[in-house]
Amino acid sequence: MFFKSKKVIGLDIGSSSIKLAEMDVSGKGAQLLSFGFAPTPPNSVSGGEIVDIAAVGVAMQSLINEAKSKRKNIATAMWGTAVIVKKITIPKMDRKLVNDQIRFEAEQYIPFDINNISLAHHILTTSTSPDTMDILLIAAQNELVTQYTQVIEFNGLKCSVLDVSGFALANSFEMNYGKFPGEVIGILNFGASITNFVVLQYGEVIFCRDIPVGGANYTNEIHKAMGVTIGEAEALKLSAVSKRDVPDEVHSVISATNEAVTEEIRSSLDFLSATTNGLTLNRCFYTGGSSQTSGLIETITRVAGIPMEPFNPFAKIKANPKKFSPEYLAQIKNFAGVVTGLALRQDGDGT
Repeated sequence: MFFKSKKVIGLDIGSSSIKLAEMDVSGKGAQLLSFGFAPTPPNSVSGGEIVDIAAVGVAMQSLINEAKSKRKNIATAMWGTAVIVKKITIPKMDRKLVNDQIRFEAEQYIPFDINNISLAHHILTTSTSPDTMDILLIAAQNELVTQYTQVIEFNGLKCSVLDVSGFALANSFEMNYGKFPGEVIGILNFGASITNFVVLQYGEVIFCRDIPVGGANYTNEIHKAMGVTIGEAEALKLSAVSKRDVPDEVHSVISATNEAVTEEIRSSLDFLSATTNGLTLNRCFYTGGSSQTSGLIETITRVAGIPMEPFNPFAKIKANPKKFSPEYLAQIKNFAGVVTGLALRQDGDGT
């Protein structure tokens, strides 16, 4: 500890943007030291897979250079369909025997070749039976793990923590809000191409999935309905979000897409209930750039009947006032949920 820093740089690699955060974490809490934001090179990240390692690596290096960080350890997070998180129940056994059992269980529950996945697990405290134990299985295809490791090592850095986006989101949430004993809490992070959905009970992640809807759905629907280019459709969408004048048809398309996105959210809520003996959310926090889409949160509240609250990753995480104004923090907060959770990690942390 005296010779090697465990401090990391958090890097959230999304399909639309790459976010960087650096923090000072101590027993007194956490302080944001630096934050960076850059567009993801076009067509370099798709569905969570890094398809152009060099392009993403160059964009990451420019962000790190801007931050003037001396840290060499990186915490980043995987997302998409090549990552599966599943809660299972197994007979109670000595913790030392769980590792061997997990591989057998994974063959039944994970739809990937067991020889081509990286497997992790977390023992939960949610079991209500003295004869069983609840386990959270985390599986990622080895190819995806290699992509994320290589893009970090491209710049001569070390991938110290390879997390899952949903877990990083939950990590930031707990630092800012605590554990909410007795409540089942949902978090929705609306991104460009996917929405991270995480459920917490007793402060533990018990459900985590990436829903394939996001801001790109709105852009594509405007593009198709109005016969404009993708770039023009994106501009119209952002203008509508900013309350600038746009044709009425844009509002109609956004409204219809809100209903479609909400239906996907409701399907995930039904899946949660079906896989957890009828568990329902007491409340749900929301964040992500696409959460600001006109009418989206109101539509989810109406259809799902769940109280929705904004998630502020700077509720308790402080920021250096010499570097970050309250106005700037307000601008970046919807993009910082995952990356702040990553920046809170230390070298050697598991998921």
